[in-house]
Amino acid sequence: MAERPYPPTSITQHTLWTALTGDIPPLRLPAAPIAHAALDSRDVRPGDLFVALLGPNTDGHAYIGAALSNGAQAVIIEERGRETAHAAGAITVDCTRGRWALYAELPERYQPGMALAYVVDDSVQAIQKVGSFQRAHRTNSTLKVVGVTGSVGKTSTKELTANVLRQRFATHASPGNLNSEQGLPLALMGLNTTHEYAVLEMGMYGLGEIDRLCLLARPQIGIVTNVGPVHLSRLGTIERIAQAKSELVRALPSAEDGGVAILNWDDERVRNMAQLTAARILRYGLTPEADLWADEIEGMGMEGIRFRFHYRLSGAQKVESIHVKAPLLGRHSVHTALCAAAVGLLEGMGWGEIIAGLQNMAGQLRLVAVSGINGSTVIDDTYNASPASTIAALNLMADIQPTGNGRRVAVLGDMLELGSYETEGHKLVGRRAAAVVDILLTVGRLGGSIGEEALDMGLPAENLHRLPNHREAIDMLRRIVRPGDLVLVKGSRAVGMDTIVAEITGEAASVTATSQEPVDG
Repeated sequence: MAERPYPPTSITQHTLWTALTGDIPPLRLPAAPIAHAALDSRDVRPGDLFVALLGPNTDGHAYIGAALSNGAQAVIIEERGRETAHAAGAITVDCTRGRWALYAELPERYQPGMALAYVVDDSVQAIQKVGSFQRAHRTNSTLKVVGVTGSVGKTSTKELTANVLRQRFATHASPGNLNSEQGLPLALMGLNTTHEYAVLEMGMYGLGEIDRLCLLARPQIGIVTNVGPVHLSRLGTIERIAQAKSELVRALPSAEDGGVAILNWDDERVRNMAQLTAARILRYGLTPEADLWADEIEGMGMEGIRFRFHYRLSGAQKVESIHVKAPLLGRHSVHTALCAAAVGLLEGMGWGEIIAGLQNMAGQLRLVAVSGINGSTVIDDTYNASPASTIAALNLMADIQPTGNGRRVAVLGDMLELGSYETEGHKLVGRRAAAVVDILLTVGRLGGSIGEEALDMGLPAENLHRLPNHREAIDMLRRIVRPGDLVLVKGSRAVGMDTIVAEITGEAASVTATSQEPVDG
């Protein structure tokens, strides 16, 4: 069976009723478990919750009937969906602020097993109520929540931190990148009383969003990975991005109440956040000024990285040092390892447990190497793109030696939402590409500026192919890729970079009938 796109929940019909109506569940209402919460009616299975949200391209209220037909046990809808839900056989429960009844009630015709349609004023606020209710009332009172934010590396940091904590503790992590005002509540619905820790990713598009996520999740530990020009077109300046990210450390409890801010001491804007929180500060980075730092970093390509940890014990001059080899891709991953180790050390874990957690490849979710066309190897890093993450991918490529007479081929596309940093960011990528790649393909108008800078930095003109769209890039790759080539694909999905990967790896699978498993990145 295909993997479900949304995580399982620990909520029940009683959770929904209490969180959304504020009333005691009726005796006639069974505490039926809700298997999953879905935002897309096509993903609904029997026993699920469907939430009708207004998106940029469609309104989920148009699919209420489809969700109920697929077996949804409950739907959360706004007033405009009431008639549709009623017509599809659901029992409507008025949860709006204007309901006239003192108590929410079930009609006489209700029978156990009938679907309920919770009519609310705002669907996003409603799922936030459900998620925060689960966090506040359906978890262990000693649960510790680790919040993770930053411009780059949130998901890998979240995953690796959870891997470390799982070596000793029952740990829940927000699945995938459920880090928004809509996604985080779904992650909170998966919490239950068995969990000792939760590691939750927190993203933002504007000021105040992380404040809201912290109100829902109530983190005691906060990690800030970095501040970069991601979403600059929305926030205007990098200082405002830093302000938005700092909302996490501002929301933490005081040091006396157990709050800890884990800050990247190599990033000046993150370092300045130490002045904005009452929590204890744990500093990590590549400098001995930090409490936990790393040196002797060696990239080994697809075999991982080697480095040495140093940890200055709190209140003492003694420094512990240990050599580590971890299957993490790219030298930049040492910062991810430092974050995960910092949380483990903070919670009293030993080095053996921490290193065992760092060995888990599950944290490398977004970057994988797979067999490509014409005997090549394709590095797929198309989840998103920023100058920092693209340069990190190029640095990884520099650490990998292609097989035989293979070449390093980079396919780099537009990086969006950079605002005033757009020109400089693409130029920085072009400079690094010129130093790393043998062949450079650029996709899109902004991608073309990467190529221009690479030419200025000495890349031979015959080794550059500037292409207007992903289709022409696919055609070019089919012509020029040869056995042993290492092909990096990186750029915004909005310009079809993920389609390039699908085409040049899907063809390889169809023409080479091998059982070789892909190498996880």
